[in-house]
Amino acid sequence: MVQPERVDRLVLAAFTYTGKGSPTLADRAKQVDFYRTHNVRPRDRDMIRSIFTRDKPGTSDLAVGEALADAELPFGDSVPTGTYLDMTANLPLVDPLKVQAPVLLARGQYDGIATDDDIVDFFVKLPSPDRQLAILPGLAHSLAMGKNRALFYHVTREFLTMPRPDGAEKSA
Repeated sequence: MVQPERVDRLVLAAFTYTGKGSPTLADRAKQVDFYRTHNVRPRDRDMIRSIFTRDKPGTSDLAVGEALADAELPFGDSVPTGTYLDMTANLPLVDPLKVQAPVLLARGQYDGIATDDDIVDFFVKLPSPDRQLAILPGLAHSLAMGKNRALFYHVTREFLTMPRPDGAEKSA
């Protein structure tokens, strides 16, 4: 939004617009006072595991969650609260009318962070006619780590490499 000339094509994966209707965000909002008063929040092994089971158990390989926890936990058991504060108190952060680049909006069928209605509301407001919405079956919020992640990689690759329409200029 701030420097549209620097963006040629944009992929928004597991995006959240307003959060309206999201059961996950409604649950997180119960802790908004904590997020406002603390710079970090706990992120232990169980929290990392929940990334792979929260929205729809079976959409992710649980071994990936264990590997992620093994890789991340040596660096600490907390993370900044900023994203949770933004998702529970500051949405929307992106004005779709100011997104000038072609956009692929990709989401998992079972993503609990945003509803289909919320994402479609964002999508239809995008000014570029060069836009795609992909709701990927068998995936939840973690598109790149789900069992069907090849679907996400496929739509992303095809969107980023698709030919330009006649008369379309490339951004700087």
